[in-house]
Amino acid sequence: MTSSHTTEKAEIGAELVRATFTDEMLEEMRALIGTELRTAASVNNEYATRLAILRFAEGIGDDNPLWTDEEYATASPHAGLIAPPSFIFCCLGSIQVGWRGLGGFHAETNINFHRPIRVGDRITAKVVFDGFDGPTDSSFGGRRIKDYLRQEYRNQDDELVATFICSRMRFERGEMQERRESRAIELPHPWTDEELAAIEDQILAESPRGAVPRYWDDIKVGDELDFITKGPIGLTDEIAFIAAGAAPIPRLSAHGVALRRYRKHPSWAYRDPNTGALEPVYSVHYSDYAARLQGAQMAYDVGIQRTCWQIHSLTNWMGDAGFLKSIHGQYRSHVYLSDVVRLGGRVIEKSIDDSGDHVVRIETWAENQRGQNVMPGSAVVSLPKRTEAELLPLEGEA
Repeated sequence: MTSSHTTEKAEIGAELVRATFTDEMLEEMRALIGTELRTAASVNNEYATRLAILRFAEGIGDDNPLWTDEEYATASPHAGLIAPPSFIFCCLGSIQVGWRGLGGFHAETNINFHRPIRVGDRITAKVVFDGFDGPTDSSFGGRRIKDYLRQEYRNQDDELVATFICSRMRFERGEMQERRESRAIELPHPWTDEELAAIEDQILAESPRGAVPRYWDDIKVGDELDFITKGPIGLTDEIAFIAAGAAPIPRLSAHGVALRRYRKHPSWAYRDPNTGALEPVYSVHYSDYAARLQGAQMAYDVGIQRTCWQIHSLTNWMGDAGFLKSIHGQYRSHVYLSDVVRLGGRVIEKSIDDSGDHVVRIETWAENQRGQNVMPGSAVVSLPKRTEAELLPLEGEA
């Protein structure tokens, strides 16, 4: 049985609201399973305009010309600009449901992609609460549950673009705060000038495969992807992600608009003791104070932001003629401001799938400077196959 106690604070104070798992809370959430959720307060973009795509690509640090250069994209197999597959996040990253007063970390992402997003497409999302597991005990933060939101994105022709299963870990903030020191590491990371120069050289050396096709026939199991580097993660990286239209759930707002929302939903906010201003829970991604209230060491990245980096790595590798069919990722550890993450992968299987596509399965990883894999994952990529003529040996060859 769980406690019948609900919250320690009902008003907006300098602490985030703390609650515990209760029988009433669990029953309330079970009753919501299968419910289609309201999305209006979290929609950031409806249309994939040229500028919306450009702003999003810049916000995740991905300048692939397929999404940023009209002339280049027109000459590509897509005959025009398309959006990176992760663009769905800047239409609607996700929403919150229930669990009043509990903390939350995005734990896992599973996405199936069905078709590209083109300039002019109108993307809308349907979100359904599919249930939860737990509570279970965790050494990381005490008791927790894992919940599941199913998000289906469709275009103006009612064609399914992507299905995103968003899984979050919900926890009692008091327990998470008490265990924070057991996870303490040196932050911000003490980079040397030489290390920073080497990191920046790696970043500037990255480039997408582009117009040169990567053929399925040429792939071998064990082939590794070129890695891409993100970091050291800074405050502007998090601001750029918000400015790109991604993530905030609900949308960030200011002054009277924000105040009225916080008065209606006190658990959405806290009062910053330094400025006296009301701030949203989302500020854990750019405020060290808020992050500590959540049981972290300092401000940290957004889960789907990390997935955007994973997709950036995969689209760089597969080239213009490839298609990302699915991705999976688990978020392990926080990626803190000042961290560096290197994303890579390895081909583990080649096959022809049930749709007749020539695909490769890829094991993916995201390793920080401490040697931790902060996002073990996988992907399925469809690649072009060489024509019969291309496979025939040239005259004189054996």
